[in-house]
Amino acid sequence: MIDQLSTDRERLAPTPPSQRAVGVSATARRVLDLPDPVQRSDAGAAAHSTLERVGGPVGLAAAAAPTVAFVAADAAAGLGTGLVALGVTAVAACGVRLARRESPGAAVAGLVVAALCAGVAAFAGEARAFFLPTMVVPALFVVAHVVMLLARRPLIGLMVNPLSGGPRDWRSHPGLLRTYTISSLIALAMATANLFARVGFYLADQPGILAVAQVVATSAFAVHYAVTLVVARRVAGATTTPRPVPTSR
Repeated sequence: MIDQLSTDRERLAPTPPSQRAVGVSATARRVLDLPDPVQRSDAGAAAHSTLERVGGPVGLAAAAAPTVAFVAADAAAGLGTGLVALGVTAVAACGVRLARRESPGAAVAGLVVAALCAGVAAFAGEARAFFLPTMVVPALFVVAHVVMLLARRPLIGLMVNPLSGGPRDWRSHPGLLRTYTISSLIALAMATANLFARVGFYLADQPGILAVAQVVATSAFAVHYAVTLVVARRVAGATTTPRPVPTSR
């Protein structure tokens, strides 16, 4: 009798809102003949989370918008119009990043970089000079990667390991050291190619292609960072998992 009463109470108990939402969603998919949602794998979820950490698609688009607006307006109506478009778009992009609750420091830094690039372009009187300040970034990364690789302290390891859950002594773990070394070599190759491409397009006075190169390089580095973090998490998990102790018979 007690078991029957318990069963009746469970049957008559209100369904939690989350379960009702799932049930309504499943019913709607059956009525509309829609496929079930695809569940992300652990690696996919980690990659998505990492990309969101560096801004995600919206954040990357907001960061690229001022550069694109400047080049487009400059090509259409001259340098003065390009600088105005840059200022308006940079302020709007900062607002978007703050609304998405990104780091205020990163949002303000975007404004400062845009102002610096605009000042250099206005002083030089040509659009291509807009890209001179940001051209320093890949050069610094090339030097930093080379120095840190020679010291057997891969730069990517210093950047990624604190977020991957790896041990502090990751340099003494061959798997993690190998992962970060390979990733740093790839990043070095990317930074070197980025630097040479920018210098070549700058000398050829191609601000449009410089803008494309800058946007592509930023997105490529973000994806590379995300992939490295996913791989490092797996390697760190395998490294820190205790091995079973054999039992004596």
